[in-house]
Amino acid sequence: MAVSRGFQDFILDLLGPLYPVALRMFSGVGLFHGGAMFGLLARDAMYLRVDDTTRERFEGVGSQPFSYMRGEREVSLPAYYVVPEDLLGRQDELLQWTRDAIAIARRAASSARPAKSRSNGPRYRKRRNGDSG
Repeated sequence: MAVSRGFQDFILDLLGPLYPVALRMFSGVGLFHGGAMFGLLARDAMYLRVDDTTRERFEGVGSQPFSYMRGEREVSLPAYYVVPEDLLGRQDELLQWTRDAIAIARRAASSARPAKSRSNGPRYRKRRNGDSG
């Protein structure tokens, strides 16, 4: 799922007006705006966050959800769909699709439940001086 530096730079240049932040994740790159992940780069393809309001737009142009192989089985992430290659040549339209993905990512992040402890053990808090219990 590696991403070439040239492709990453190309995408970041296209999205420059939105000031995205790119962070390496596993063998891909996550695209963030305001702390919310709105897209990802993998195998020199760009994927954007979708929801029920935008999924049809992607499916209407033949886009597929992001997927990868885990051992012998394919894992699909239906929250991210591949950006049509021809859209990369139409920056204004790409920026609008990306703005939509940013809004979706922000809504998802604001409605996400806090992560639970993986250890399921008791949670401890640091006592301040003078706390007796």
